[in-house]
Amino acid sequence: MGFFEKLKNGLKKTKDSMMGRIESLLHSFNKIDEDLFEELEETLILCDIGVTTSEKICDKLRQKVKQEGVKEPEKIKDMLKEIITEMLGEDQKLDMSTTPSVILVIGVNGVGKTTTIGKLAYQLHKQGKKVIAAAAVSDQLEVWTERAGVDIIKHNEGSDPASVVFDALAAAKARQADVVICDTAGRLHNKKNLMDELKKISRIVHQQAEGCALEVLLALDATTGQNAVNQARQFNEVADITGIILTKLDGTAKGGIIISITDDLQVPVKLVTVGENRRHTAVFSKRFC
Repeated sequence: MGFFEKLKNGLKKTKDSMMGRIESLLHSFNKIDEDLFEELEETLILCDIGVTTSEKICDKLRQKVKQEGVKEPEKIKDMLKEIITEMLGEDQKLDMSTTPSVILVIGVNGVGKTTTIGKLAYQLHKQGKKVIAAAAVSDQLEVWTERAGVDIIKHNEGSDPASVVFDALAAAKARQADVVICDTAGRLHNKKNLMDELKKISRIVHQQAEGCALEVLLALDATTGQNAVNQARQFNEVADITGIILTKLDGTAKGGIIISITDDLQVPVKLVTVGENRRHTAVFSKRFC
């Protein structure tokens, strides 16, 4: 089985649940009326698309149905897919156009952030890129970088995370690395001192990576639903997020969070992960949907 097929299978729970609910709803109606739109909106919300985005989708659908004079409920399904595809926008890959390119990964504890960095480092190394990883709390990442065959910059536990990032960027330039991936200690978005520390890290990265392609990626656990969207809002205020890494997408039947994040925050989902296999991280693509 090919890599993309494995990813599609990993996302099957989300896809089948969302489209299954919608198809069941449409089959229960003989005509398109306001009752159908109200139940459709409720169904989208239950799929974790969020209230505001669900309302927006249904409003666009009402307009489209009226413009095209559609009468049969079953025809709504394809129109719905078109609307959601438009909302997701163009697929966006990571910007790695300079040497070095810098990737800063942030997020709360337990979202799979460090594991994802290990997977990404492995894939970039397999592509022939020289990768350096950095982490203040290095035990778990050290295991992953050893598996991936890439260098790691580490300080003693309790060191200033910003200084680790500073040293990693200096090492990447000195060693002519292609990519430097900076892990940050997991932090709760509602803890002011930790968010202030993240702001400092972000400032140093922007200063030291001047002229470099820079990605600031927020790792979110898809299984946490709309709470992940709230996390994204607060992290975005501190760190100028360029993209989202959505982890554990195979562990939820409510993957509509992808649509909600993209629409609500205007921040693209750039990577998705499924399972524990080090190969199972990929650039997000509408091909999976």
